[in-house]
Amino acid sequence: MGLNRTAKGIVLVPTLLLGGAFLAAATWADGPAESNRGLAIGLGVFLMAAGLLAQLLPEPAREAEDADPVPPPGS
Repeated sequence: MGLNRTAKGIVLVPTLLLGGAFLAAATWADGPAESNRGLAIGLGVFLMAAGLLAQLLPEPAREAEDADPVPPPGS
């Protein structure tokens, strides 16, 4: 089973949401959480980059559908 567009979307949405949440947490970190700002930025950038890079993976060509289409019944 190869990669498909739905699987790419399933990877993209959570990584962008979590990456954005970590970056937002890094932006608004006050008090004791300020010491973890670098970690939050690193995780946010990593998650967003991983989700976007997953979109660049090549999709395999559709062999079965394009090569030999099945005629509809009754023709």
